[in-house]
Amino acid sequence: MNHVSTIKELRNDILDKSVKVGDFVLKSGQRSSWFIDAKQTLCRSPGMLLAANAVLEVIEMMPARPDAIGGLTMGADPVAFITAGVAAVRGVDLKAFSIRKEEKTHGAGGAVAGALDPGDSVVVVEDVSTRGTSLLQAVEAIRSVGAFPVLALAIVDRGGTAEELAAKAGVEFKALVTAPDLGFEYGS
Repeated sequence: MNHVSTIKELRNDILDKSVKVGDFVLKSGQRSSWFIDAKQTLCRSPGMLLAANAVLEVIEMMPARPDAIGGLTMGADPVAFITAGVAAVRGVDLKAFSIRKEEKTHGAGGAVAGALDPGDSVVVVEDVSTRGTSLLQAVEAIRSVGAFPVLALAIVDRGGTAEELAAKAGVEFKALVTAPDLGFEYGS
């Protein structure tokens, strides 16, 4: 399957399983005529495989293969872990991790759960990016452990502002699907 057809199938799955139309209040407090719960796609096996294949196709086009994939829990978790699993089946070693919302103060402690080491190059992922702030939080946490974010990737870019925020942080941004791809305006 080529990248364009994978993205088209992913987009169709998101429209079918994850997009709801109505009257919603978003996390930001803003009202919207549509809502996206990407986990309805990313936590079902067909959507999992579509997302993992699409992410891996992006990774294959990168100049250097990253060492790890992850981001803020919960948005990054299904993307990071299924992508690393599918990569392993293909013979590609890719670590996966989550960044906790609050640092753990007991045991080994820290904000990172999973496999992330100093010096790793990282693809930072998120299911849906509305403003891009969660991706930037993840970028900061990754840098704080001595790893290097090389790409910020959202399955869906809902707001259209993440690319500019990522660029200010020195990280390239890519979205697999955008609000306009789903038939909506950015920020609507």
